[in-house]
Parts: sequence; structure tokens; C-alpha cells
Amino acid sequence: MNDELKSSAQKVQKALQAQGLNCEIVQMQETTRTAKDAAQAVGCEVGQIVKSLIFKSKQSRKPILVVASGANRVNEKVLGQQISEPVKMANAEFVREMTGFAIGGVPPVGHQHPLTIFIDEDLLQYEEIWAAAGTPHAVFKLTPDELKMITSGTVISVK
Repeated sequence: MNDELKSSAQKVQKALQAQGLNCEIVQMQETTRTAKDAAQAVGCEVGQIVKSLIFKSKQSRKPILVVASGANRVNEKVLGQQISEPVKMANAEFVREMTGFAIGGVPPVGHQHPLTIFIDEDLLQYEEIWAAAGTPHAVFKLTPDELKMITSGTVISVK
């Protein structure tokens, strides 16, 4: 773990503090790019990892953030029904443009542009969850209630 936070992680720390959360961002030597990697690095279940996935609506091209349990795969049809428009997974360029972060380190807060946000209901079963903090090596711990508060996301079944 590093004492100095990278600039992307500092951006997340500021966004969390602006929301009233004092979560500690932890930088790992190991990668936390995938849910499995992150779970191994922090010593938790894969389901406790918050995957921040960016989708794009096909007609209006709006960005949608799904914060999903690391154990789940997002059903694009279910997501499309939520916004009344088909969706597709966004490419790396769109993700960086909309969030300001690269795939593998997208946090649930601190984005460059406003996003429609959905929260996987399966995350609510855990006392604590872990989310990316701006880089593929940085994470922070929070509760499901804190996740709901900082994202103002709508809780849905993503499966």
C-alpha cells in the first residue's frame, strides 16, 4: 500500500468528502481491476465488490452507471427496460469521456458528467462493500446505505 494517493484517487477522495463521507482510500500493490482481483486484494467475497459499469443508451446515447455486485452480470435487457431504451456496454473512450476515469478504476462518485445511476439490489445484503477509487489499484470501503446516499442511485435487480 502506498501512502501517496495518485491524482485520480485524490479526485475520488475529494468527491467522497464533498458527500460527507470520510472513507479511507487504500492503494494496493495487487491489481483491483476485476471483481475477483479486488476481492482477493481486500479479503472479501466477490459479491462485496462494487463494479462500476458504464452503459450507453442506443438512441439518446446517454451514459448510465450500474454499480453492480461483483458476483453478478448485468442483464442489458433489464437495464434497457428501466430507461425505456436499449443499451449497450460503453467503450473505453466513452467511459473516460463521461467519468474522467479509465475502465478498471471507475468509482461510484466523482464523475466528469452527470450519469443516470442504478444500484444492484444484491449489494444491500452486505454490511460492508468495496468500490474502485479511481485507479486499478485503489479501493475504498463503505456501507450499502452510504453507496445509496453518495450516488442517489435507483436500486434495481440487474440480473
